[in-house]
Amino acid sequence: MALNQPTDLTIDDSLTGRIDKELAGALPEISRSQLKKWVTDGNITVNGETVKPKYQLQVGDQVHIIPEQPTKIDLAPEKIPLDIVYEDDDVLVVNKPQGMVVHPSVGHPNHTLVNALLYHSPLSHINGEYRPGIVHRIDKDTSGLLMVAKNDQAHRSLAAQLKAKTTQREYVALVHGVIKEERGTIDAPLGRSPKDRKKQAVVADGRHAVTHFKVLKRYQHYTLVACQLETGRTHQIRVHMKYIGHPLAGDPLYGPRKTLKGNGQYLHARLLGFKHPVTGQEMVFEAPLPTWFDQMLKYLDQMDAVKQG
Repeated sequence: MALNQPTDLTIDDSLTGRIDKELAGALPEISRSQLKKWVTDGNITVNGETVKPKYQLQVGDQVHIIPEQPTKIDLAPEKIPLDIVYEDDDVLVVNKPQGMVVHPSVGHPNHTLVNALLYHSPLSHINGEYRPGIVHRIDKDTSGLLMVAKNDQAHRSLAAQLKAKTTQREYVALVHGVIKEERGTIDAPLGRSPKDRKKQAVVADGRHAVTHFKVLKRYQHYTLVACQLETGRTHQIRVHMKYIGHPLAGDPLYGPRKTLKGNGQYLHARLLGFKHPVTGQEMVFEAPLPTWFDQMLKYLDQMDAVKQG
């Protein structure tokens, strides 16, 4: 059922059990963590009383749910420094720092790359109210290059190039384990994980996804790889590398608990290539590894180098 207004439920024997768990099963569009918060905040009551998330529902209980209304996002320009690699009247290439969200959402209503770009320049309007100029995205904790469209004509051209797979996108990733092959291709469909709604996973009915990788350097317990995207699915490199047994170092979502310290996955979009949307000129840009990534490699050179002889 859709849950956009106050709702009443009478509990039958199919819903007896812990309240947040049972309601998550009955209301699949709402996450269990969100329902738990609603219970804690008093948005969900039982028989007119507030309860705790561990409350055990009984047959006949009257549950009243008042859903939280999503926060309206006020998209405003913000004076945030940008590392602009290239800019003209049609396109802009920016080197996004780790930790910056690309566009506003309910969880991140401001201080995003889009807020910074709006202060700096006019942007295309094709991709919706909250994603002006954004042709493709990278994750919050992934650093590196993004192309941005400053007008609708440029946006249509860049989006068509992405769809036709004629752009160049290369990432550098530090992964757990030692990859024996010099290079390889991961061709595995991706979709939402049936076990965890926050995650992507390799699923039989997922969207076609292809990642090419080559080894740049091996350590005793890690491997530095370059990954080229043929498709651009959500979390593609992170999920594909985990799928072959080499999750990204520092990845809080897909990596192991025991991993390298940092503020997220060691993944950097270092190369971006496309045809200029107006002139047709081939353009290729590179961004060096950020300091936090480079310092970890220097640390591994000392502490985890492959022993010779």
